[in-house]
Amino acid sequence: LQPSVSHQLSAVNEQVLNSSGGSVSAAVSLRRFLCYGSESATYSTRECALGIESALALMQLMEGGHGCEVVQEIRRSNLEGHAVRAKPSLFALAVCSQHGDCKTRQAALRALKDLCRTPAQLFTFVQYKKELRQGSGMWGRALRRAVADWYNSQDGMSLARTVTKCKHRAGWSHQDLLRLSHMKPTNDTVAVVCKYITKGWKGVQEAYGDKENSEDVQKVFEYLEAVEKAKHCTDEQELIHLIEEQSLEKEQILTHHLKSKEVWKALLKEMPVAVLLKHLGKLTANKVLAAGSADVAAVCERIQDETALKKAKTHPFNILVASENYKRGHGKRSKLKWDPDRELVQALDCAFSRSISTVEPTGKRFLVAVDVSSSLSSVTHGSSISSVAVAAAMCLVIAQTEPDAQIVVFSEGSVRPCAVSSDMTFMQVAAQLIQTPGGSTDCALPITWASENDKTVDVFIIFTNNQTFGRENPADTLKTYRQKIGLFSKLIVCGLIASSLSVADPEDRGMLDICGFDSQAVDVIRNFALDGI
Repeated sequence: LQPSVSHQLSAVNEQVLNSSGGSVSAAVSLRRFLCYGSESATYSTRECALGIESALALMQLMEGGHGCEVVQEIRRSNLEGHAVRAKPSLFALAVCSQHGDCKTRQAALRALKDLCRTPAQLFTFVQYKKELRQGSGMWGRALRRAVADWYNSQDGMSLARTVTKCKHRAGWSHQDLLRLSHMKPTNDTVAVVCKYITKGWKGVQEAYGDKENSEDVQKVFEYLEAVEKAKHCTDEQELIHLIEEQSLEKEQILTHHLKSKEVWKALLKEMPVAVLLKHLGKLTANKVLAAGSADVAAVCERIQDETALKKAKTHPFNILVASENYKRGHGKRSKLKWDPDRELVQALDCAFSRSISTVEPTGKRFLVAVDVSSSLSSVTHGSSISSVAVAAAMCLVIAQTEPDAQIVVFSEGSVRPCAVSSDMTFMQVAAQLIQTPGGSTDCALPITWASENDKTVDVFIIFTNNQTFGRENPADTLKTYRQKIGLFSKLIVCGLIASSLSVADPEDRGMLDICGFDSQAVDVIRNFALDGI
């Protein structure tokens, strides 16, 4: 590998970037693609279909003889959390796995276990392989071994849980993959699960029911037995016992059983925080969470637990979305309606505030600017909440987690500092952003203001509802600011209701457009600020 390309792929963060540098290399384009599925300087909440034409930098590096380094970058991007979407990495790995270079193919298939953490991801990878091969045979010895290793690398209980929660996806099933990979289990517990996949519960009973099994095999046998009993159970109390005894999850329970309030209460005890937040409206509508009940108290305690929030990596923005959707009292598309429970609303507000302490600072100097030249009442693309809620939440999180951050609001010809202190609530910040709209949008204003007031800024973040901008080009203004300050400052423009944006200079790696806003946009911003993309 030539030193320049190696340097790009393994140490972009150490590149010397000055005011005249920062051009987009093939390595940067690759990292963008692996992060959010596009090589362009635009992140959109709408996912696009992936294909060779959307991964030109990937192909350029592969054709240049750097396939193994590309695989290393795919693996690093995932393990370090830079990939906010799983599919781009799986697509890139599929491309590498059938490259002409033998070492690249081998490296890609060795990485399969690390990248495919769930059956859904494994099925997606195999489907990409099929599409790229365009119908020709793909099940060679190397792929068969890699797929078999995916199953054999897991312990029996983990495999039993995962295959009973996700049985098929993208046109593939576990039965398909075991048959095509000629899978031979390498330990007894995996053998039980493979028997279950290929021969069903009857086959497992015949092979292990009357045997004196090892303790580990017996655990897997009893777990699969509970999953099967849950399918055919007609007694509610027996089903609840199975859920509690084996920690069964919602995906393993039949739809008609989920009409029972008591079944939902049993599932609540071990339900992951993210899943719980998603279903609060439904649980309230179905009276599972009745006002003043012990169940409501238990849920309130769980969603306010800082340790649990940190372990689940629940960003404040995710809690805000759950909170705003719950307070609305009805589903976005469904006819489901509920009366928001006062205790749950208070718990969600508290959880939002507490979760801010779990956010790790980047250590960068931020200027966050909110455009108030037009109303912020519109619904944000990708989040189903108002744009003022998005802007207020991000202002609050950045102001309270970053040691050097300034918040401003701007409209035509005017920039005004906005004080956001550590003791302010979300509603207090939102109130500061609700201005009387007027004038046109000029996204260059905050950068000009920073320059005129000698503010040193590493990252500018601009939130706006407008899709048309003033006479000044923000990209040109940023370049002028860089030259004055002597710093490679970055610019992120978030068009909260935009379906497309064209503020960022596509040839400048220090600029990024965001169309809409969702939880993944939060991670994209962090990656961008820390030179991850």
